[in-house]
Amino acid sequence: MKAFIIDRYGRKVAARLGELPDPEVREDEVLVQVYAAAVNLLDAKIRNGEFKLFLPYRAPLVLGHDLAGVVVRVGARVKRWKAGDEVYARPADHHIGTFAELIAVPEKDLAPKPKGLSMEEAASLPLVGLTAWQALVEHGRLQPGQKVFIQAGSGGVGTIAIQLAKHLGATVATTTSTTNVDLVRSLGADVVVDYKKEDFEAKLSGYDLVLHSQDAKALEKSLRVLRPGGRLVSISGPPDPAFAEQLGAPWYLKLVMRLLSFGTRRKAKAQKTEFSFLFMQASGEQLRTLGELVDAGVIRPVVDRVFPFESTNEAIAYVESGRAKGKVVIKVK
Repeated sequence: MKAFIIDRYGRKVAARLGELPDPEVREDEVLVQVYAAAVNLLDAKIRNGEFKLFLPYRAPLVLGHDLAGVVVRVGARVKRWKAGDEVYARPADHHIGTFAELIAVPEKDLAPKPKGLSMEEAASLPLVGLTAWQALVEHGRLQPGQKVFIQAGSGGVGTIAIQLAKHLGATVATTTSTTNVDLVRSLGADVVVDYKKEDFEAKLSGYDLVLHSQDAKALEKSLRVLRPGGRLVSISGPPDPAFAEQLGAPWYLKLVMRLLSFGTRRKAKAQKTEFSFLFMQASGEQLRTLGELVDAGVIRPVVDRVFPFESTNEAIAYVESGRAKGKVVIKVK
């Protein structure tokens, strides 16, 4: 099969288009022909070596965390899927590699592709959809009538999180640039802060939940817009002790994460708020629920650009530029 391969860690290291053997399919796995794959900033961060402390991948490595495609064959113990099924997924960590023509995916990570979406639209959803769901529903426990501040509303996670929060009955505030104000309003944002003109801390207060995806300065300011008892869920760090436990990390890594997040956790406690770090987990069941919301018209994907498979490196560079509205997708087939 053809795949884009990373031979070593490093910033600006380009993936090379090469040939690899077709994946071996274990008893609980499904071989999927990839029709489309989305690009995430996570792909660039893994290539750069930023996560190798707790997500150690060996080179050569195929990146890619999102897919939509068609089942080719299934492992001996697979019951839910058969050849010809249209599916979408965010393969679990250590099973990634969607920048390729074929991939073996654990059965439990797959869900039926939403019927009304193209392959490219479906591929744009898994990672950002799961991140939004786990941040708002699992970590944030967002309730009807509550107020949530979602940073970077025109980004991949933001565009889905705004729609999901509105479905959950929340009042939604977000930040974006001047050119994207209309976009985030069309997705349901009630309060829009143009970060080029306004400081969100001066405009927002008394919020129940913050979905944080920006830098450390924005994190500190975000803690101050929460009400006492409010929660901040961060997808950009710092990692906390609960995440170390989730990983089953060795003692020294647990200590590192405890130290990295100590200052933030102390500030949150002083302000009588809660802080947690989220590194999303693969879940076919949650993707099935999200797919039902898509089919019901509750959530729609926002796709900025679709690149041909041969332009995978250009697609990654475009995501790194920070200019994308919603998601960037690679058309593989």
